[in-house]
Amino acid sequence: MRSLSIAATGMHAQQTNVEVISNNIANMNTTAYTRRRAEFNDLLYQNLRRQGAQSSDTGTLVPAGVQLGLGVRTAAVYRITEQGGLTNTENTLDLAIEGRGYFQITMPSGETAYTRAGSFQLSDTGQIVTNDGHPVQPGITVPNNSTAITVNASGEVWVKIDGQTAQTNVGTLQISTFINEAGMEAIGDNLFMETPASGAPTVGTPDTVGFGSILQGYLETSNVNVVSEITDLISAQRAYEMNSKVISTSDEMLNTVNQMK
Repeated sequence: MRSLSIAATGMHAQQTNVEVISNNIANMNTTAYTRRRAEFNDLLYQNLRRQGAQSSDTGTLVPAGVQLGLGVRTAAVYRITEQGGLTNTENTLDLAIEGRGYFQITMPSGETAYTRAGSFQLSDTGQIVTNDGHPVQPGITVPNNSTAITVNASGEVWVKIDGQTAQTNVGTLQISTFINEAGMEAIGDNLFMETPASGAPTVGTPDTVGFGSILQGYLETSNVNVVSEITDLISAQRAYEMNSKVISTSDEMLNTVNQMK
Protein backbone atom coordinates (compact mmCIF):
# COMPACT_ATOMS: atom_id res chain seq x y z
CA MET A 1 0.00 0.00 0.00
CA ARG A 2 1.33 3.38 -1.03
CA SER A 3 -0.29 5.02 1.97
CA LEU A 4 2.38 3.63 4.30
CA SER A 5 5.28 5.30 2.47
CA ILE A 6 3.24 8.44 1.73
CA ALA A 7 2.35 8.93 5.38
CA ALA A 8 5.98 8.27 6.33
CA THR A 9 7.12 11.15 4.12
CA GLY A 10 4.45 13.30 5.75
CA MET A 11 5.72 12.46 9.25
CA HIS A 12 9.29 13.19 8.19
CA ALA A 13 8.25 16.54 6.71
CA GLN A 14 6.39 17.56 9.87
CA GLN A 15 9.36 16.50 11.98
CA THR A 16 11.49 18.93 9.94
CA ASN A 17 8.81 21.58 10.39
CA VAL A 18 8.86 21.16 14.17
CA GLU A 19 12.67 21.34 14.20
CA VAL A 20 12.58 24.65 12.31
CA ILE A 21 9.92 26.06 14.65
CA SER A 22 11.82 24.91 17.73
CA ASN A 23 14.95 26.68 16.46
CA ASN A 24 12.94 29.87 16.00
CA ILE A 25 11.60 29.69 19.55
CA ALA A 26 15.04 28.86 20.97
CA ASN A 27 16.43 32.03 19.33
CA MET A 28 13.59 34.36 20.28
CA ASN A 29 16.05 36.43 22.38
CA THR A 30 19.03 36.14 20.01
CA THR A 31 20.20 39.52 18.72
CA ALA A 32 19.15 40.17 15.11
CA TYR A 33 17.99 36.56 14.60
CA THR A 34 15.76 36.13 11.54
CA ARG A 35 13.11 33.45 11.77
CA ARG A 36 13.01 30.49 9.40
CA ARG A 37 10.10 28.85 7.58
CA ALA A 38 10.07 25.33 6.16
CA GLU A 39 8.79 24.99 2.59
CA PHE A 40 7.53 21.70 1.15
CA ASN A 41 6.96 20.25 -2.33
CA ASP A 42 4.84 17.30 -3.39
CA LEU A 43 6.69 14.31 -4.82
CA LEU A 44 6.31 12.65 -8.24
CA TYR A 45 2.92 11.34 -9.33
CA GLN A 46 2.13 7.91 -10.72
CA ASN A 47 -0.16 8.01 -13.73
CA LEU A 48 -2.65 5.15 -13.70
CA ARG A 49 -4.68 6.78 -16.45
CA ARG A 50 -3.17 9.73 -18.26
CA GLN A 51 -5.33 12.78 -18.86
CA GLY A 52 -5.79 13.60 -22.54
CA ALA A 53 -5.41 9.97 -23.62
CA GLN A 54 -7.92 8.62 -26.16
CA SER A 55 -10.64 6.55 -24.53
CA SER A 56 -12.38 5.38 -27.72
CA ASP A 57 -11.85 4.81 -31.41
CA THR A 58 -13.71 8.04 -32.14
CA GLY A 59 -11.02 10.14 -30.46
CA THR A 60 -12.77 10.82 -27.16
CA LEU A 61 -10.25 12.18 -24.64
CA VAL A 62 -9.94 11.38 -20.95
CA PRO A 63 -10.74 14.71 -19.23
CA ALA A 64 -8.97 14.22 -15.88
CA GLY A 65 -7.17 10.89 -15.65
CA VAL A 66 -5.89 9.16 -12.51
CA GLN A 67 -2.77 10.45 -10.78
CA LEU A 68 -1.64 9.15 -7.41
CA GLY A 69 0.80 11.24 -5.42
CA LEU A 70 3.78 9.68 -3.67
CA GLY A 71 4.13 12.05 -0.74
CA VAL A 72 5.94 15.22 0.27
CA ARG A 73 9.52 16.41 0.66
CA THR A 74 11.28 19.39 2.24
CA ALA A 75 12.14 21.87 -0.51
CA ALA A 76 13.81 24.64 1.51
CA VAL A 77 14.10 26.31 4.87
CA TYR A 78 13.52 29.94 3.98
CA ARG A 79 14.87 32.82 6.06
CA ILE A 80 12.43 35.71 6.66
CA THR A 81 14.61 38.84 6.50
CA GLU A 82 12.15 41.43 7.78
CA GLN A 83 13.40 44.06 10.23
CA GLY A 84 13.35 43.10 13.91
CA GLY A 85 12.47 45.47 16.72
CA LEU A 86 15.00 47.92 18.16
CA THR A 87 15.91 47.88 21.85
CA ASN A 88 17.60 50.82 23.57
CA THR A 89 20.61 49.49 25.51
CA GLU A 90 22.43 52.82 26.10
CA ASN A 91 25.68 50.92 25.48
CA THR A 92 28.15 52.97 23.42
CA LEU A 93 29.19 50.19 21.04
CA ASP A 94 25.78 48.60 20.59
CA LEU A 95 24.88 49.43 16.99
CA ALA A 96 21.71 48.57 15.08
CA ILE A 97 21.02 48.89 11.37
CA GLU A 98 17.64 50.42 10.62
CA GLY A 99 16.90 49.30 7.09
CA ARG A 100 18.92 47.16 4.69
CA GLY A 101 22.49 46.12 5.26
CA TYR A 102 24.97 43.95 7.15
CA PHE A 103 28.09 44.79 9.11
CA GLN A 104 31.25 43.31 7.57
CA ILE A 105 33.38 41.12 9.83
CA THR A 106 36.93 39.91 9.08
CA MET A 107 37.26 36.23 10.01
CA PRO A 108 40.54 34.57 11.11
CA SER A 109 40.72 32.90 7.68
CA GLY A 110 40.72 36.32 6.01
CA GLU A 111 37.21 35.83 4.60
CA THR A 112 34.48 38.38 5.17
CA ALA A 113 31.40 37.40 7.15
CA TYR A 114 28.25 39.47 7.56
CA THR A 115 26.01 40.18 10.52
CA ARG A 116 23.26 42.46 11.77
CA ALA A 117 24.11 41.76 15.41
CA GLY A 118 25.93 44.95 16.35
CA SER A 119 26.88 44.15 19.94
CA PHE A 120 30.49 45.26 19.50
CA GLN A 121 33.33 45.82 21.94
CA LEU A 122 36.89 47.18 22.02
CA SER A 123 39.89 44.86 21.82
CA ASP A 124 43.06 45.30 23.89
CA THR A 125 44.43 47.48 21.07
CA GLY A 126 41.29 49.63 20.88
CA GLN A 127 39.93 48.06 17.70
CA ILE A 128 36.17 47.63 17.30
CA VAL A 129 35.49 43.88 17.35
CA THR A 130 32.67 41.35 17.79
CA ASN A 131 32.05 39.33 20.93
CA ASP A 132 34.48 36.72 19.57
CA GLY A 133 37.18 39.30 18.87
CA HIS A 134 36.75 39.44 15.07
CA PRO A 135 37.49 42.93 13.65
CA VAL A 136 34.65 44.99 12.22
CA GLN A 137 35.59 46.35 8.81
CA PRO A 138 37.18 48.66 7.87
CA GLY A 139 39.26 48.09 11.00
CA ILE A 140 38.60 51.17 13.14
CA THR A 141 40.84 51.73 16.16
CA VAL A 142 39.84 53.99 19.04
CA PRO A 143 42.74 55.80 20.79
CA ASN A 144 43.32 54.67 24.37
CA ASN A 145 43.05 58.24 25.66
CA SER A 146 39.50 58.64 24.33
CA THR A 147 36.84 59.65 26.81
CA ALA A 148 33.74 59.24 24.58
CA ILE A 149 32.73 57.48 21.35
CA THR A 150 29.98 58.66 19.03
CA VAL A 151 28.71 56.79 15.96
CA ASN A 152 26.33 58.75 13.77
CA ALA A 153 23.69 57.53 11.33
CA SER A 154 26.22 57.52 8.46
CA GLY A 155 28.56 55.18 10.34
CA GLU A 156 31.16 57.84 11.13
CA VAL A 157 33.01 57.08 14.37
CA TRP A 158 33.94 60.18 16.35
CA VAL A 159 35.95 60.15 19.56
CA LYS A 160 36.49 62.74 22.27
CA ILE A 161 40.17 62.70 23.20
CA ASP A 162 41.22 63.77 26.66
CA GLY A 163 42.49 67.33 26.63
CA GLN A 164 40.95 68.25 23.26
CA THR A 165 37.79 70.24 22.65
CA ALA A 166 36.92 69.08 19.13
CA GLN A 167 36.01 65.49 18.35
CA THR A 168 38.18 63.39 16.02
CA ASN A 169 36.90 61.16 13.21
CA VAL A 170 38.70 57.80 13.41
CA GLY A 171 36.88 56.06 10.55
CA THR A 172 33.57 55.21 8.92
CA LEU A 173 31.77 51.88 9.20
CA GLN A 174 30.57 50.43 5.91
CA ILE A 175 27.74 47.97 5.38
CA SER A 176 26.85 45.53 2.62
CA THR A 177 23.59 44.59 0.94
CA PHE A 178 22.69 41.49 -1.10
CA ILE A 179 20.21 41.03 -3.91
CA ASN A 180 19.02 37.76 -2.28
CA GLU A 181 19.56 37.91 1.48
CA ALA A 182 17.80 34.58 1.98
CA GLY A 183 20.53 32.93 -0.11
CA MET A 184 23.27 33.73 2.43
CA GLU A 185 24.77 30.82 4.37
CA ALA A 186 24.39 30.93 8.15
CA ILE A 187 27.56 29.73 9.90
CA GLY A 188 26.47 30.34 13.50
CA ASP A 189 27.42 33.12 15.96
CA ASN A 190 24.97 35.44 14.16
CA LEU A 191 27.24 35.38 11.08
CA PHE A 192 26.49 34.78 7.40
CA MET A 193 28.64 34.11 4.36
CA GLU A 194 28.24 35.06 0.72
CA THR A 195 27.07 32.27 -1.63
CA PRO A 196 26.36 32.07 -5.37
CA ALA A 197 22.65 32.22 -4.48
CA SER A 198 22.99 35.45 -2.49
CA GLY A 199 24.92 37.26 -5.19
CA ALA A 200 27.95 39.46 -4.65
CA PRO A 201 27.72 42.07 -1.87
CA THR A 202 27.22 45.74 -2.63
CA VAL A 203 29.29 47.80 -0.20
CA GLY A 204 28.24 51.31 0.71
CA THR A 205 27.97 54.00 3.35
CA PRO A 206 25.11 53.81 5.85
CA ASP A 207 22.23 56.27 5.52
CA THR A 208 22.63 56.59 1.75
CA VAL A 209 20.27 55.41 -1.01
CA GLY A 210 19.74 51.64 -0.72
CA PHE A 211 21.46 51.32 2.67
CA GLY A 212 20.08 51.48 6.20
CA SER A 213 21.20 53.93 8.88
CA ILE A 214 23.15 53.23 12.07
CA LEU A 215 21.58 53.71 15.50
CA GLN A 216 24.04 53.94 18.38
CA GLY A 217 22.97 52.50 21.72
CA TYR A 218 20.42 50.14 20.13
CA LEU A 219 20.31 46.44 19.23
CA GLU A 220 18.02 44.74 16.73
CA THR A 221 15.93 42.06 18.40
CA SER A 222 14.80 38.76 16.91
CA ASN A 223 11.87 38.99 14.48
CA VAL A 224 10.32 35.79 15.92
CA ASN A 225 6.63 36.12 16.78
CA VAL A 226 6.15 33.68 19.65
CA VAL A 227 2.36 33.48 19.31
CA SER A 228 2.64 32.69 15.61
CA GLU A 229 5.33 30.07 16.27
CA ILE A 230 3.24 28.31 18.93
CA THR A 231 0.28 28.26 16.55
CA ASP A 232 2.46 26.75 13.81
CA LEU A 233 3.83 24.23 16.32
CA ILE A 234 0.34 23.03 17.21
CA SER A 235 -0.56 22.77 13.52
CA ALA A 236 2.60 20.74 12.82
CA GLN A 237 1.85 18.45 15.76
CA ARG A 238 -1.67 17.78 14.50
CA ALA A 239 -0.38 17.08 10.99
CA TYR A 240 2.19 14.64 12.42
CA GLU A 241 -0.53 12.85 14.39
CA MET A 242 -2.78 12.60 11.31
CA ASN A 243 0.02 11.06 9.26
CA SER A 244 0.73 8.56 12.03
CA LYS A 245 -3.00 7.75 12.06
CA VAL A 246 -2.82 7.01 8.32
CA ILE A 247 -0.02 4.50 8.98
CA SER A 248 -2.04 2.85 11.78
CA THR A 249 -5.13 2.63 9.58
CA SER A 250 -3.15 1.19 6.66
CA ASP A 251 -1.61 -1.38 8.98
CA GLU A 252 -5.06 -2.41 10.21
CA MET A 253 -6.27 -2.75 6.62
CA LEU A 254 -3.31 -4.97 5.74
CA ASN A 255 -3.96 -7.05 8.85
CA THR A 256 -7.56 -7.52 7.74
CA VAL A 257 -6.37 -8.80 4.36
CA ASN A 258 -3.94 -11.22 6.03
CA GLN A 259 -6.74 -12.70 8.16
CA MET A 260 -9.03 -13.38 5.20
CA LYS A 261 -9.74 -17.11 4.60
